Order: sequence, then structure tokens, then C-alpha cells
Amino acid sequence: MVQQTNKINKLAPLSLLAAATLLSACSSFKSKPAPAPAEPVVARVINEEPPVVTAKMAAAREALSQMVALQDRLYRIAGPLLINNADLCRTQARNLLGFTAKNKYSYTGEFVDAAQAVLNYGDRLEVASVLAGSGAARAGLRQGDGLVAAEGKSLPTGQNAETAAAGILGPLVSGHQSLNLIVARDGRNQALNVPVTRACAFKIDIGNSDNINAYSDGQRVLITRGMVNFAQSDEAIAYVLAKDIAHNVLGHAATTRSAYTVGGIIDNLVSVRPDLTMLITTGGVKPMPQELDAAADYLSLYMVARAGYSLDHAHAFWQRLAGQYPATVLNGYTAIHPAVHYRLSVIDKTIAEIKGKQAAKKPLVP
Repeated sequence: MVQQTNKINKLAPLSLLAAATLLSACSSFKSKPAPAPAEPVVARVINEEPPVVTAKMAAAREALSQMVALQDRLYRIAGPLLINNADLCRTQARNLLGFTAKNKYSYTGEFVDAAQAVLNYGDRLEVASVLAGSGAARAGLRQGDGLVAAEGKSLPTGQNAETAAAGILGPLVSGHQSLNLIVARDGRNQALNVPVTRACAFKIDIGNSDNINAYSDGQRVLITRGMVNFAQSDEAIAYVLAKDIAHNVLGHAATTRSAYTVGGIIDNLVSVRPDLTMLITTGGVKPMPQELDAAADYLSLYMVARAGYSLDHAHAFWQRLAGQYPATVLNGYTAIHPAVHYRLSVIDKTIAEIKGKQAAKKPLVP
């Protein structure tokens, strides 16, 4: 996944120098006294002060900066999981662009200012993240590239640009093996031929909260900031992402009739300022039945291995999570995934199965 690189606007004060030119004339009549010397003209310097940054604006800039950095990290870790497991994602695999794009209108309120100040976003859509291993990455698409046109069609700017651009790009991606893009880079337009990427078509989001949890609603996967901080390593984060990707593949949100409830939690947590009162308890999410949870563990471990991540610490990670945040922590992961001992036994058997196939050089197919 691509690494995050924030762009900071440096607003230096501009100075305008107001200068006057003194014109004088000499009289040819000597009988007239010479005119009194004119008052000297003093040049005035007018300073244009930089915009005032309030405490609220500064806080918004800091919050957005941290959130974007975490989102970039998730996107980088998720790349191999989504791309290398397209055949396991069944009907949820799609041809994807392999990048995300945003502009300043992707945010609201004081975060419009933050998007301009921290990310240098304007009216035009810019590439926000590039999926590691995607055709977009191979074609050299970069974070910060402005989207000008696709297959000769101008791409929209301003408010609602994301939605309008999706209406243009969606049909193009589904009907092409590659996409001819014009991007604005370093002050000039550049043509790129971007191959589409076959991948699991799940949106990966960071949740702006400190509870230790992850959610999936059948279409999206969200991992909270608290879970990222707890997991720490890319490998452990991959375990959590793969587990919820597997829940989506297996249709568990529909089976448990939790898609609407979990979808509401995700909608809330993707905002920069979520309503954290929703997380006082489980948020209405019922515990996952152990058979469904174990089925997701089984599939997710294959996904992790196929993505190139190690399985060696999977048992220890899930055991540590359950030990430090047991089911009594109602807004935590174990509260909605309580069958810890059953899950760990399945995890151990699955890891042994996968390592046996790796040793025998057999395909890693569940």
C-alpha cells in the first residue's frame, strides 16, 4: 500500500510596496520665487496578514492529518489481501481502478479548511491513495495526481465531483482492460494508461474511535483507530482485516441480519467527528455465532497466507486481544466475537493445514 505523504500549504505574508513618483517643473520667470519644496513622499508597506487559524481549525487539521495517515496505512496493508484473493471473493470480485480520489468537498465544516491546509485539496479530484500491487501502482499513478480526463471524457470538479466521477469511471472500468487517464502533475498534464485491477470489491475504512473493534456490513470493512493501535504490526492488522473481509465473502451480515445495524456504525465512525455515544455498549450488534466466526477465521487465514503475511503469530494475537479486552468490554471486539476458545482451536488446525499445503507446494485453496 502506498505510504502516506501529507502536503502542507505554506501561506507566507505577501507585501505590496506602494511607491509614488514626484513630478516637478521649473519656472522660466526668475522674478517669481521658487516653489516651496514639496513634502517628501513616504512609501507605505501594506502587509497582508496570513489567515487566522483558530484553535478549532488547528484541531481539525491535526485530526484529519492523523486520520488520513491511518487510512493510507490500512489501504497499503489491505492491497495484497484484496488483490491476491480475488478468486476467493466469489461474486464480490470486480474490476477496480486501484485508487481513491478526493477533493476539498469530500469533507464538511472546518474540515474543508483542513483538507486545503493539510492535503492541499482544491476543486479538482486528486488521487488520495493507490492500492499496492494494483494496475494503477504499476502504471505510476501517484498520490496527489489531479484527475483531468478518462478515455477522452473530462472529469468533474467542485461539489459532488466524487459521485459524478464515479458515474463516468464505473462503466469505463467494467468495459475496459485498461483506462487512458490524463492527470495533472507538477503543473502539466500527463497521459497514463492504467490497467484495471481484479480484486475483492470491499471498501476499507478507518474508524475514528479508540474502542478496540472492527466491523463489516457485507460491502465494507472498518477497523477502528483503537484496533490499529492495539494491533501495532502490519501483520496483526492484516489478521483483523482478513477476518472481516471473510465475513463479507461468506455473507454473514445478511445471515445474522446485522447489515443495517453495522452499516449505521460504519457510517458514523468514518466521519472525522463521530457520535461516540453509539459505542457505549455493543451498538446493538449481536454476538456472532461460533460456527460463523470460525468459518471466517478459516477463510481469513488462507487469505492472509495468500497475501504473503505470516501466520506464525495469529493464535497469539487473538489470544492477547481476548485477554486484554474480554467480552465484558461491551464496545470491544470480543463482546461480539465471544467464542474465543472454539475460534483458537479452529485457528490452530487451519494454520497446520495451510503449512502442510505450503510444504507440499500445493495450491492454497480452502
